[in-house]
Amino acid sequence: MASYDVIIIGSGPGGYVCAIRCAQLGLKTAVVEGRETLGGTCLNVGCIPSKALLHASHMLHEAEHNFAKMGLKGKSPSVDWKQMLAYKDDVIGQNTKGIEFLFKKNKIDWLKGWGSIPEAGRVKVGDDTHEAKTIIIASGSEASSLPGVEIDEKVVVTSTGALELPKVPKTMVVIGAGVIGLEMGSVYARLGTEVTVVEYLDAITPGMDGEVQKNFQKILKKQGIKFVMGAAVQSVDALKTKAKVNYKLRKDDSEHQLDADVVLVATGLKPYIDGLGLDSLGVEMTERGQIKTDDHWQTNIKGVYAIGDAIEGPMLAHKAEDEGMAVACVLAGQHGHVNYGVIPGVIYTHPEVANVGETEESLKDQGRAYKVGKFSFMGNGRAKANFAGEGFVKILADKETDRILGAHIIGPMAGDLIHEICVAMEFGASAEDLALTCHAHPTYSEAVREAALACGDGPIHS
Repeated sequence: MASYDVIIIGSGPGGYVCAIRCAQLGLKTAVVEGRETLGGTCLNVGCIPSKALLHASHMLHEAEHNFAKMGLKGKSPSVDWKQMLAYKDDVIGQNTKGIEFLFKKNKIDWLKGWGSIPEAGRVKVGDDTHEAKTIIIASGSEASSLPGVEIDEKVVVTSTGALELPKVPKTMVVIGAGVIGLEMGSVYARLGTEVTVVEYLDAITPGMDGEVQKNFQKILKKQGIKFVMGAAVQSVDALKTKAKVNYKLRKDDSEHQLDADVVLVATGLKPYIDGLGLDSLGVEMTERGQIKTDDHWQTNIKGVYAIGDAIEGPMLAHKAEDEGMAVACVLAGQHGHVNYGVIPGVIYTHPEVANVGETEESLKDQGRAYKVGKFSFMGNGRAKANFAGEGFVKILADKETDRILGAHIIGPMAGDLIHEICVAMEFGASAEDLALTCHAHPTYSEAVREAALACGDGPIHS
């Protein structure tokens, strides 16, 4: 029986980051992973491959729509789908091999196979049982479906199947207007697929700032994506080569049907904890089927911790990474900290959408007095030059203290620009602090400064 200080179940962003930090802090560490490659959902069938396809399809969009305007003449490129998938697979390979290298460098053992916890202090992998002072569950999440919708990953697919379709479909119905549905819908819309998004609620990207929701939907419509809002999907009939999506409109209960070559089910995620033996171990769960933890990420079973998508909070790779590093610090006798009020979210469509902190709606619910500083990318020189003038930066600050409470960006490089505001919020900065910071010209980041100026005496270029 091998003995470790820490055994982590799952090698996704939460698990592998936690393992590396544990090893750096002097703990003998092993990771259980049943896939052929490390990196979990994110690196293998999630964040990384989808970004590769988003990048490739955006390049096609630029060639078709903007190259000629810049004097780049020639025939538009044709899509070699097999080569595009090969490029995506190469990106996955580079990243997963990188994690393997980091495991070797940090002397982390990879226990190959699927793990379960027969008792506290023991982890079973295949026929072998290993001993550990601490066990960390970082098993991630899987796609959740709807009643009446059976997934076959051929015609009715999750994001996993959508990343490896044998050909680009003529028509696609996306069930759910969240991050995954809109990103994958964007990929196929750019490749020529007729994409229709069916959403139960009346707004896309639930939980996001209302103004962003409206503007984002307008932009996606202009890009050719169709929307059916307030629609409850009843069932999907999968035939050999196509499917029929049956739904009811919530406003009048009328029944409708859509035909599609492929149906992408993007109705959210649920913790992936089957087979871990948590029931017999007596691990407490939340009402939503997540693992319950205390302020130090420990479950009710001493020595068993959990992080990432398996526990409460936003199901985001970077949230899992932060928790992984924090738990490692706790185990090494240090202070582990995650600031849940400053966790950014990003949608990698074009334009990108990013947010952090409070929304106008959440501040109104709290009855908190706030002010809004807003600046359109149409007033940004760099954005105009790069055909990226759609969207805006919006900063929310406390009306009395000017402290930044949240920010919402729709526009070029939004996923990178948001971090300037994250750092400012981490330091408790005011909008004026941001407004008084010199920003290089011409950059997209000037739009962030202008929005901060708009919280005070007003922006310059608007």
